Amino acid sequence: MEAKAEERTPQLDDWELAGRAQAGDMDAFAALVRRYQGPVTHFCQRMTGSLEDAEDLAQEAFVRLHRHLHRLEPRARFSTVLFGIARNLTLNHVRNMNRRGRGRNEPLDERPLRDETRPAPDAAARVGEIEAALAEGIAQLSPDHREVLLLREVEGMDYDEIAAVLKCRKGTVKSRLARAREQLRQRLVDLGGEEL
Repeated sequence: MEAKAEERTPQLDDWELAGRAQAGDMDAFAALVRRYQGPVTHFCQRMTGSLEDAEDLAQEAFVRLHRHLHRLEPRARFSTVLFGIARNLTLNHVRNMNRRGRGRNEPLDERPLRDETRPAPDAAARVGEIEAALAEGIAQLSPDHREVLLLREVEGMDYDEIAAVLKCRKGTVKSRLARAREQLRQRLVDLGGEEL
């Protein structure tokens, strides 16, 4: 069945798939899920610090997307709409966790920041230290700063797309991103960045 779904939805752009899904084509919706499940889950995980919570939030984002397919219009990039849904769910989750007194308690499991070729053991250890410090520094950012940094640096969105996801002005995105980068730089220094 996987091959059939791929044959029916070859190289269609996101909005074409969404249009087919609106018309009841479940293979088209499944193709959208396959296309975005990894990036949405990764974003949610970096925001919450928990893979289990991230998977639940990503699933809920796709459920909400499906529930509101009939209202979707291609005014922005599809990814902007989807990440907006995921962002709202994730921020609500983080707020609820903070109210319950349960903050981050799991280490961040992030994408490797390096080439997958095998470096020398001492270089691998050094890269591991840098990645751990970077993950810890990102985890310590406020949700507002963490999300803008992740959308820009990890998901590769431009300022206009981020502004659409966050429902704010482009200037706000730029200032939050500048503050996030500065806070991350300072946290890396505090975590021993001079030695990294």
